[in-house]
Amino acid sequence: MHDRRESVRNKVMLGGIAEIGEPGTTRDCIVRNISDRGATIEFSNVAGLPKEQLSLRIARKGRSFMARVIWWRDNFVGVAFRAESPVEPVSDLEERLRKSEIKKRQLQRKIDDLLGHR
Repeated sequence: MHDRRESVRNKVMLGGIAEIGEPGTTRDCIVRNISDRGATIEFSNVAGLPKEQLSLRIARKGRSFMARVIWWRDNFVGVAFRAESPVEPVSDLEERLRKSEIKKRQLQRKIDDLLGHR
């Protein structure tokens, strides 16, 4: 079989959570291979598999991706990550830290302005 992928995929076995369909509707899955552009995901059964897109969260890697379904066969799904990936932080701690860092930079600029360091 000819491989049409643009980037090499690494064989892995990572637990993942796929949000499919309605927000909050999730399915456990196993990521079988992954690259910076896509992955092959295995689900335990075929019922309710996504047909167009899904959100994939891999906690062990601390990453989340919006993905477009390219193919599915039996209980395997091949996905391509969307350009805007990663979608969201894996935990709200990451989001709070990001917001805190932004606020810190804003406050530091105000302090510099008040002290005349600019």
